[in-house]
Amino acid sequence: MTKRVIVVLGVMAGNPYAGIAWQCLQYLIGLRRLGHEVYYFEVSSVWPYDPNRRSPVDDSAYPLSYLQRLAADFDFRGRWAYRRSYSDGEWFGLPRTRAEAILREADAVLNISGATDVRAEGLSENLILVGTDPVVEEARLAAGIEDTACHISAHRASFTFGENIGTDRSPVPAFPNLAGTTRQPVVLDFWGPQGAPSRDVFTTVGNWHQEGTEIAFGGETYFWSKDREFLRFVDLPRRLGMQIELATTLDPSGELESPGNGSLPAGAGTPREVLESHGWRLIDALALTGDPWSYRDYIRASKGEFTVAKDANVRLRTGWFSDRSASYLAAGRPVITQDTGFGDVLPTGRGLFAFRCMEDILAAFAAIQADYAEHSRAARDIAQQYFRAETVLSRMLADAGL
Repeated sequence: MTKRVIVVLGVMAGNPYAGIAWQCLQYLIGLRRLGHEVYYFEVSSVWPYDPNRRSPVDDSAYPLSYLQRLAADFDFRGRWAYRRSYSDGEWFGLPRTRAEAILREADAVLNISGATDVRAEGLSENLILVGTDPVVEEARLAAGIEDTACHISAHRASFTFGENIGTDRSPVPAFPNLAGTTRQPVVLDFWGPQGAPSRDVFTTVGNWHQEGTEIAFGGETYFWSKDREFLRFVDLPRRLGMQIELATTLDPSGELESPGNGSLPAGAGTPREVLESHGWRLIDALALTGDPWSYRDYIRASKGEFTVAKDANVRLRTGWFSDRSASYLAAGRPVITQDTGFGDVLPTGRGLFAFRCMEDILAAFAAIQADYAEHSRAARDIAQQYFRAETVLSRMLADAGL
């Protein structure tokens, strides 16, 4: 294997939530374990978010302190750079001249989630787009949106987590520069193996509602928000006779929930009221997602994950699979999740279950309850075989010609 210089380009300081951090960190660590010279860079004109102030801010105090903590915890001190593009363009971490030289000379710059507007930030060398959330950009490209076309074409190659895209299993068209499909790399030893869970509850973590995310494609409207899908199965805790815990962004007071309640019938109450009345246990996601370790420990303490997917991935059968769900599997926690077509590339029925209807969900819970130890082992085995960081990243680099 040839040693490469690779930059992981992300937004984990500007958008400082644990799920985003783990997504980027496992690229960094996995590539380093493969023997490559790896750096983390963040260059964005978007104001960073400060969770202490719960607002975007125009200063770099929080993002820099956050990056410094991550660099210490995950051993990439001296291998990160942050450009304050939203104000004076000053560089932190690596000096400007060194950072700019690395960006010019790197064998690959991985734009995770395509979250960095590489044209606005003046980046042009050896860019590879890693599309972790398919459909939105593919639909915009199919609709002839010029800005999207320019963003995609600025990369010499692209990858997608939609593993059915570009095949006859999904109608979603592939990007013209698609080099291959991929999935979240998981550094297995951070997650397990685990013994018995400390909590007898299935959990998940995620945003409840995202505004303005309707997608027009093929004459249909698709939705890029999970609230509609959760509400399709709102009666699940009652049917099971047990609570399911959702760590989410729903406002505890309910005062901020009126926007985005369109998926609820008039007079039904706030989403929080509806969920709790049906037996869901709700906790504040912000309390556990501000730090990678508390997020990791929450997943490892859980008995398993029950979750839904976004409407667009479900109806268009993209084959997308959640990076968070991959972490549950790595911890040996069985996963029951909505069918997006991922069963075409991943094994289901032991440790991992894909559902389309309530009866599928009830059958999956019954199977896990009947032999939890077996499904826990199967979950970990799936993570080892299909999500091991070194395996996933070796394949991606080979598909990219590296």
